[in-house]
Amino acid sequence: MSSPSAPATMSSEPAVAPRPSTTTTADQATIGKSLVIKGEVTGSESLYIDGRVEGSISLAGNRVTVGRNGVVSANINAREIVVLGKVRGNLTASDRVDIRSDGSLTGDVVAARISIEDGAYFKGGIDIRKGGQPAQQKPNGEDKIISSAEPAVVGARA
Repeated sequence: MSSPSAPATMSSEPAVAPRPSTTTTADQATIGKSLVIKGEVTGSESLYIDGRVEGSISLAGNRVTVGRNGVVSANINAREIVVLGKVRGNLTASDRVDIRSDGSLTGDVVAARISIEDGAYFKGGIDIRKGGQPAQQKPNGEDKIISSAEPAVVGARA
């Protein structure tokens, strides 16, 4: 008679490790493929955009994801911004900006961290600001942060 290798009383261990997730569908709004929004989008929850948005998006402290079908012509201000579709506008993130391989961004980025995958399209400037670091005014009126970081090199596709 052979004994089982794992006793039946070990059911307190989870069968699968829980997935790390910053946003669940319960606290994330979605703009579907067929929706077009023109104006100002504000709120206090994360947002997934698969449709078209024109105007401005301000969800400070939350995540904005532009889905593969998403087309955004707006400045976006959020804690975290993920670009899978097309964005034309400036992005300001208190934490990070991710431009994925199929993503396209035309505009400037201000963030603490940025990630640009191979194959992504990016045209604009990058301003890396550590948390709580204020902008310094240049004589020509541009906001610029003085940083010892080396310039970013970005590969783009046509």
